[in-house]
Amino acid sequence: MNQSEAYLQYNQALKLGQKTYKERLIAGKYPYLPSLDEIFSDSMAAGRVDLGVVEIPSEQIVGSKSPGRQRAFAADFMPLLPSDSEFAAKWIDLCAAHLGDEGIRDPIRAYEYMGRFYVQEGNKRVSVLKSFGAPNIPGYVIRVIPVYSDDKAVRIYYEFMDFYRLSRTYQVNFSYPGGFARLQAALGMEPDHVWTEEERRHFLGAFHYFREAFDALGGEELGITPADALLVYLDFYPLGTLKELTRAAIGKSLAAIWPEIRAKSQTEPITVSVDDEDEGEKDKKSLISRIFGVTARPSHISAAFIYRPTPGNSSWSAAHELGRCTMEKALHDHVSSWTYTLKLDDDADACMDAAVADGAQVIFATAPPLMPACRRIAARHPEVKVLNCSVAMPYPGVRTYYSRVYEAKFVTGAIAGAYTKNDMIGYVASSPTYGVPASINAFALGAQLTNPRARVRLVWSAVSEDPISELKDMGVDVISNRDVATPNTPQGDRGLSLVLPGGGLKPLASPYWDWGNFYIRLLSSILNGGWDGLNYRDGGKAVNYWWGMASGAVGLELADDLDGGVRSLANILCRGLIDGTLTVFHRRYRSQDGKVVSDGNHWLSPEDVLHMDYLLDSVDGSIPGFDELLPMARSMVRLQGVYRDSLPPERGEAK
Repeated sequence: MNQSEAYLQYNQALKLGQKTYKERLIAGKYPYLPSLDEIFSDSMAAGRVDLGVVEIPSEQIVGSKSPGRQRAFAADFMPLLPSDSEFAAKWIDLCAAHLGDEGIRDPIRAYEYMGRFYVQEGNKRVSVLKSFGAPNIPGYVIRVIPVYSDDKAVRIYYEFMDFYRLSRTYQVNFSYPGGFARLQAALGMEPDHVWTEEERRHFLGAFHYFREAFDALGGEELGITPADALLVYLDFYPLGTLKELTRAAIGKSLAAIWPEIRAKSQTEPITVSVDDEDEGEKDKKSLISRIFGVTARPSHISAAFIYRPTPGNSSWSAAHELGRCTMEKALHDHVSSWTYTLKLDDDADACMDAAVADGAQVIFATAPPLMPACRRIAARHPEVKVLNCSVAMPYPGVRTYYSRVYEAKFVTGAIAGAYTKNDMIGYVASSPTYGVPASINAFALGAQLTNPRARVRLVWSAVSEDPISELKDMGVDVISNRDVATPNTPQGDRGLSLVLPGGGLKPLASPYWDWGNFYIRLLSSILNGGWDGLNYRDGGKAVNYWWGMASGAVGLELADDLDGGVRSLANILCRGLIDGTLTVFHRRYRSQDGKVVSDGNHWLSPEDVLHMDYLLDSVDGSIPGFDELLPMARSMVRLQGVYRDSLPPERGEAK
């Protein structure tokens, strides 16, 4: 009976092989098994490692070690020779043995190169087992190590070899560097932890269920691997849920975060929304029309604001609370809002669940560290609009918002260039997060506008405990410090100041953040349907509102006794930035390495400006490394730092 069943199995496999052969010919692809000897030479190897007997994932067995009989198989290992051939007879005998009590027990012999396996002995065994859909095939494996290079695939493979030493599994593959270390961290393991057999079985069992759900939702079309998607999933759900939930429940949980999965496949996962088209005026007009009954859109929004730390303990939170109150006063007929305040150890997820239960249609989380909780609440409640006050976060389920303060920095740079007597201007930067290098460079360009000899001496408050004193010791005569948090606030030592002979500081000007204008404008846009105009679900990208002086989200306060001519210049520059006739980076400049970044004839996109990770040649100083930062600054840099993707992950961190 086994022989007749094996004969039928061969003919079914033969049809599959013939189909694969024809499809690959039509597509212009090689229709037979590739041979490792034909694509690789000994000179390309850095070494070989005997791995012993390994459970090889069947789908990763892709070819034969040497040319030999490779043309007896299609590219998927299904047979191509007729059923009355000697080859077919041997194939059928093997198949009958597989169907019998004995089964196919002897491991194949194979070479592994770059995560793919090429069979030296046992091609027919592989063909038989693949025809039955065997997920794994035991094999004695020799690993061929490629010579290291900066090629992306080679870098990922070298990371895989380190991961394999710990996990002894081939089932996991990533499409970008750093994935294996992030998985180890996301699973709560130390970087050098060697997996136990129980940990390996638990992971592979869960990963099997996840992969089934990923494939069922069309994951293969995204151009990312199941392991890439798993790292996103682990930001929302623990690994254990994959074995506790039904297949349908796993699919439902994965579908809830599918926009986040899809964003992983985007080369540029963030859409930056700026206000250059004067959307605010259009929103105001549409809002007025709606108020008078011209449109039928909903006329009321309930918004929850979440603060950490509390406004009483934080000028940042206080600025947002002032903005909320300003917004509610302006839109009181159409927006009702309330607040939640969180201490450092309070449960942010529970707070956001409470906000939804209390009827919030929009949630504003005003601190970047609240992003993980924002992502989870957005997945649980897709009907709620969730925003986090941060920048350059590639998570489409949550929209982010921030201000383009670099525009005001450009103007204060021009003021500094006009006031300096010794051409040495000090600049206190906060931390190396997205948008900060743009502010430094904009300030430097402003200084060059009024004083081509000016140099900007850069110090970081994330590194120095007393950056002002450090700059004074350098001999600078003008200092740009951190900005004023709210409008109409005494400048103190914030903003731009002149250094007096005795070391005191005389205020000149300061950028400020006006969250009231921002919240008025954004909620008016939501009332008018503007939210749907930037629908991340269509493009698969995250949306980052990054509004500047034209929106009123950023302003500039000038000292009463500022020199009249300098005041006039500052006002002219501000008007140009607001009406769009002036663009900060539309000019010629070089980076510190001497490279011409802009020749003055092309425009930088908002994404280009936001992701600046270099400094201009008129800046003296550098972007500090992670190890140079004060401990209190490191968590923010992990979230939004310009080099965050290159940082080794922390234990429990997936992204």
